[in-house]
Amino acid sequence: MAALTTVPAAPASAPAKAARRPRPRYWRGAVLAVAGLYFVTPLLSSFVFTVHVPNQGLTFEAYSGILSADGFTESLFLSLSLAAATIALALLLVVPALVAVRLGPPRLRAVVEIVCMMPLVVPPIALVTGIATVLRWGPDHFSRTPLYQTFLAVQNESFPVVLVLAYTVLALPFVHRSLDAGLRAVDVPTLVEAARNCGASRTQVLLRVILPNLRSSLAGASFLTLALVLGEYTVASLLGFRPFAVWIVTVSGAEARMSVAVSLLSLLITWALLLVLSRAGTASPASAAVPAGPTAAAPAAGAPAASATGPAAAPTPVPGKE
Repeated sequence: MAALTTVPAAPASAPAKAARRPRPRYWRGAVLAVAGLYFVTPLLSSFVFTVHVPNQGLTFEAYSGILSADGFTESLFLSLSLAAATIALALLLVVPALVAVRLGPPRLRAVVEIVCMMPLVVPPIALVTGIATVLRWGPDHFSRTPLYQTFLAVQNESFPVVLVLAYTVLALPFVHRSLDAGLRAVDVPTLVEAARNCGASRTQVLLRVILPNLRSSLAGASFLTLALVLGEYTVASLLGFRPFAVWIVTVSGAEARMSVAVSLLSLLITWALLLVLSRAGTASPASAAVPAGPTAAAPAAGAPAASATGPAAAPTPVPGKE
């Protein structure tokens, strides 16, 4: 009788390791709390200063009198108009230049980057001094030429074009950095070549192929330019114009609480515009409508129709033709 060999039973499967629970990172909360206090404390202090008057208690006169203050509406509208024109001009200059650089020789990228970064090297006070010198020198030498009217037109107080040109120069570094980061994530030559092979013109390639892929970068560049224009004081003040930032400083001499209230209001306006631009930058384009529920693909011509769970069904016999 053959000896029976006992085969050891297979060991039971080892229990899976318990998932490691992430240890709480208290230092992250501490850093966020310190950062929040750093930003929120001055805002709260400013708000308390605007609503609390010694020996009078709480009052909201600083906020109720903003809309009726002399020059508030005009200066705010002027700054927003200058910001819109600056954003349009900066994007109109930088976007085609960066796309052309991506399609051209790589050595041109360094040249364009250096040119766009120059405003960071030149102080705004030096820039505005040069602009003021040219504006004073031009009418004296071009008084008998059509350029004389041009020098007067760019200094129109209702809409000073000279400020748009100056702000565009100051915004070039920020616009360049934002758009360059977006273009680095896009294969521009392949997109352009594919669009051109489909018959698209150069304008269509730029507007319908390149720009939709730069939506977030365009929104970031627009917001940085908007923040720069709304908060710029040096150039506008030395050239003698009165946009929103200059108006706030002018009012602060007589209405300290109102000037602080307007500053807080300008922060709220900037944050609201930031939300609008961020929504515009992250909104995905409307995709094609997809029918609800799974649909079976149509069978190819001449192929037998297959069922969802098995092979092709057998043909149904026709009476009289078996």
